[in-house]
Amino acid sequence: MFESSRWFSSRVNCDVTLNRWGHSGQPVLFFPTAGGDAGEVDRFLMIRALSPLLAAGRIKVYSCDSVAGRVWFNQESSPEHRMWMTHQFHQYVKHEVVPAIRLDCKSSDIGIWATGSSIGAFHAVAVTCRFPDIFHRALGMSGTYDLMRFTERPEPTDYFFVSSPLHFVPTLGDRHLELLRTRHIHLASGEGKWENIGESFRLAKMFGDMGIPNWVDSWGKESDHDWMTWRAKLPAYLENWTESPTS
Repeated sequence: MFESSRWFSSRVNCDVTLNRWGHSGQPVLFFPTAGGDAGEVDRFLMIRALSPLLAAGRIKVYSCDSVAGRVWFNQESSPEHRMWMTHQFHQYVKHEVVPAIRLDCKSSDIGIWATGSSIGAFHAVAVTCRFPDIFHRALGMSGTYDLMRFTERPEPTDYFFVSSPLHFVPTLGDRHLELLRTRHIHLASGEGKWENIGESFRLAKMFGDMGIPNWVDSWGKESDHDWMTWRAKLPAYLENWTESPTS
């Protein structure tokens, strides 16, 4: 049920790990928080919470290292480097992680769902918006979507502009936008400690203005920005979505 692969990625210039749990079902790529690694989702007991769905063969969970998150929140190098690394991380996901997932699923075109919490939510939503031909559904939990507030630079670089949904989605058109309008982005957040559901509403308004299906789900003031919350919420979403699967 568990497999782990490791290789050197020239796109992010470091060794990277991809973990997988499950034997069949809908592939779900889980993005870690901040600088978390591919094993974070297991250490914080999310895999245990998802075990009924995994055992039933309804989902396969994949998790990669949060290379870009580590660079952002450790404030490694310059703001320009952090923005460039965000783009490179998404390219690594598209060109390295996705082919590995599809090979494991024995399908060259299977649609993947993306999820994550905090900075992981940013990446889950971003790759779905950037690559809607690959990622068919996104669930961002307790998302942090405006990363510009973590940098000293007033404007995004070109590399970050194309990586940040708040920036590039309003510029989309033609086939890219048409395809993204067939996908679904679910933005869920508590309103308790360390939460800011306003970021989800801001992103949702932009999606709505562009005709992109989305939904903001408030968990209320009793739900904090914490793994305890995410462990309680994610299994219910995935159980519901795999009962009535959509592309």
